[in-house]
Amino acid sequence: MQRKSLGLVALIAVPAILMGLVLSILLLFAPAKPAAADCGPTVSVTIAGDTKVDGYSQEQLKNAASILGAGKALNLPLKGQMISVMVALGESGLRVLDRGDGAGPDSRGLFQQRDNGAWGSYTDRMDPTISATNFIKALQKVDGWELLEPTLAGNKVQRNADPYHYQKYWPEAVELVQALSDGKFSLEGSDCAIPGKSDAGDDYPWKNSPTWMQVDAGAAAASPLGMFYRECVDFALWRVNQQMGSTGEPFKFLNSNFRPDGQRLGSALTWKAGWDAKGWPTGSVPRVGAVVWYAPGAGGADPTYGHVAVVKEVKDNGTYVEEGYNGNPPPDDHNYYTRTVSNTVPSAFLYLPTQEEKK
Repeated sequence: MQRKSLGLVALIAVPAILMGLVLSILLLFAPAKPAAADCGPTVSVTIAGDTKVDGYSQEQLKNAASILGAGKALNLPLKGQMISVMVALGESGLRVLDRGDGAGPDSRGLFQQRDNGAWGSYTDRMDPTISATNFIKALQKVDGWELLEPTLAGNKVQRNADPYHYQKYWPEAVELVQALSDGKFSLEGSDCAIPGKSDAGDDYPWKNSPTWMQVDAGAAAASPLGMFYRECVDFALWRVNQQMGSTGEPFKFLNSNFRPDGQRLGSALTWKAGWDAKGWPTGSVPRVGAVVWYAPGAGGADPTYGHVAVVKEVKDNGTYVEEGYNGNPPPDDHNYYTRTVSNTVPSAFLYLPTQEEKK
């Protein structure tokens, strides 16, 4: 599909005589280390003998409840409780296993904790509440765990060979915790909502603002990020800020301060160069939350400016779902869209520091 209006432009200095507006962007910097992220409430779960969740035994549900209870006792935010359930799903299927595997024959319990002194006694490792408590205490010691992709946060504790081993268990963990909590919580709107998942969707804060083509003389067409409203670049930079824990003014990453060399991040055309200048990683593998970069003309992107979007979901068949703004031709331009794309179509994927390309 041709996308002739894709990635139109970031805010560029324009003579007032042409646009009839003067835009002054303050260089507002957040503290070097963001404040603690709001990752949702700590949930309580109490299950009865007749509690049922399709696909899970009573043993698995009781173990999940023990993990959530341990999290509540340690004031672990909701995202951390779900990470804990995710890791237990990935390690033991939520079962207290009295066996290990080839890589760790001495591993035991819900979290397959090793007999190395770090996880207590054999009895501790076989106790759902104690083993969960020890896992959670280790997670809380990981600097910035709240802002990490869930599977990477789990890997920082477990140190397993594949940092993305737990990724496929995340949706299952979210659904399981939601079911045990009677659906009384949502990550929507929280600092730690997983961007691109169904609980985020079109959360762009300026979705009803006028585009640069609609403004009256003297009206501002730029968002607080320093990009034109409802352009692909403004939505993508919103996602970057959101994932890095900056969800309100003053935003940490602006068009004017993203690059360390003083140049603007600019239109989609220059985003790859901006990532390189900042020293952030890029690669060819889609990761949830990564910025999708299309060079001019690639995949039907604008032949002058290119296009940027955000990875919403990664599928197992060599495709991913991207989300963004201004990705369709008129009259549906400058609106939110999603589409499924082959992994080989974009020119590159631009990762955040909390993301890594899976080798």
